[in-house]
Amino acid sequence: MLFIKNGKIYTMAGEIIENGSILIEDGKIKEIGKDIVAPLDAEVIDAEGKMVTPGFIDSHCHLGMWESSIGFEGSDGNEAVDPVTPHLRGIDGINPMDETFEEAYKGGVTTAVTGPGSANVIGGQFAAIKTYGKRIDDMIIKAPIAMKIAFGENPKRVYNALHKSPMTRMATAAILRETLFKAKEYVNKLEAAKEDESKKPAFDMKMEAMAMVIRKEIPLKAHAHRADDIFTALRIAKEFDLDITLDHCTEGHLIADYLVKEGKCAIVGPSFGDKSKFELKNLTFETPSVLNKAGVKVAIITDSPVVPLNYLSLCAGLAVKSGMDQMEALKAITINAAEIVGLAERIGSLEVGKDADIVIFDGHPLEDIGCETAVTIIDGKVVYKK
Repeated sequence: MLFIKNGKIYTMAGEIIENGSILIEDGKIKEIGKDIVAPLDAEVIDAEGKMVTPGFIDSHCHLGMWESSIGFEGSDGNEAVDPVTPHLRGIDGINPMDETFEEAYKGGVTTAVTGPGSANVIGGQFAAIKTYGKRIDDMIIKAPIAMKIAFGENPKRVYNALHKSPMTRMATAAILRETLFKAKEYVNKLEAAKEDESKKPAFDMKMEAMAMVIRKEIPLKAHAHRADDIFTALRIAKEFDLDITLDHCTEGHLIADYLVKEGKCAIVGPSFGDKSKFELKNLTFETPSVLNKAGVKVAIITDSPVVPLNYLSLCAGLAVKSGMDQMEALKAITINAAEIVGLAERIGSLEVGKDADIVIFDGHPLEDIGCETAVTIIDGKVVYKK
């Protein structure tokens, strides 16, 4: 049992609680508020003069898929020989012993939505994991949580080098459509057969994975930087009546009014770094602010390892510098991120019954570059203490 006292608590579910307390039991938040009495057997953490927040969430990264300081041997994020690989599971390529996990939770990031890269039109299955642990099976919140798809330059570049399709945006869209048609047909045959094994289609591992998308058990997770690619992603999702998240959304600020009408959220980033390819020419930290002010729910991401995961709060702070409201930027790495990926019942805010993923900072991480993490708690366990 843990008891945090005297903290300035940003619950992300209501008012800030001054000199507040949190009681943690069995990995969950049992009580939160003022004037809570610490049980005699509780370990007490005094957060006087400190800021207490939910653990930060990166809703699109590749944590553990590209290991630090290794190169090819630790590169497990892109099976770049087949543009359609929905059966690949991100959890099978993650090494939680990589040092980037420790960097993440020391930086206040307690949840990462991580998975394959964007070499393929359909790259494989993302998972939501906690950032502390030695065995990935024990760290999973939800797997799969989404199916990665990619538009724009990356699939074109990879397969142009192999002299095979897709070499154009038309081919990328066509390959995705063809796979979705096949998956829909596969699901229809399964449903028609019911329990009659003789009528079921031959087992197809790729189609089994895509069936979760067709049934809306998981959304498409669309890598799309440029405005036209974002619209193509939306067009195809509508054609097949599928759930979709818009990831990167680099030119989202140019089409904010359209995204409002579509009722879609935006997972924005990485905004920190160079414009390494043409589709990033309109890259700016103003994107989250413009979208948020237009009425789009926004999450901010690092796309780690593009930006190391421990700099997620810095990315949110730079969005504030470029015009985003500070509380909205904090939401973009906590409750908004949780809601967009469908995990708000467990993480993203400090409320009774939710996972005790809590970070205590010695300053405000979005406004003080010298701010340090004092304590990180994941599932009710202190995993880091300065």
